[in-house]
Amino acid sequence: MIHHFEEHIIFNFRQWRLSYFLDNNPLSTEEVLIRLLTVLLIMIFLHSIKRNKPSAHIILFFLMTTQIVNAFFHVFFSFYFLDFSPGAITGVLLYLPVNYFIFKAALRQGLIGSKKEIGYLFILGACTFTLFELIGPQVMLSALILSVIYYLITSKREAFNT
Repeated sequence: MIHHFEEHIIFNFRQWRLSYFLDNNPLSTEEVLIRLLTVLLIMIFLHSIKRNKPSAHIILFFLMTTQIVNAFFHVFFSFYFLDFSPGAITGVLLYLPVNYFIFKAALRQGLIGSKKEIGYLFILGACTFTLFELIGPQVMLSALILSVIYYLITSKREAFNT
């Protein structure tokens, strides 16, 4: 919420974005925020019950897509266009440090097997974020459905291996 406050209360991210990118997101900023927070809270709730690698992977994918890649987006395009991208401040000062500790804890707890898996999550998150920017909000629904399929397949496989 602090990131969205920077983007839309302090600065005008939508105006900045429309200067450089297609207008393919008809949803209001508030609606996107509510959808993302709702999905994240449901994922955290489910993970607190299941406490397994598949549920952790889904949360980490979500954080990678919506926070880490988002932070890199703001920083990269601030330099690329030589025009400050609203969201870069909280991306660097909030998203990156907090997620560093989250991913470090996931490695320590064995929820992620290696740094290579973090790299895979980064690639998947970058692809999902890019598709969202190119296509629009329908990517969010597709990612959610694919996450459920991933969970169902991998949790069955994990249960079978134990």
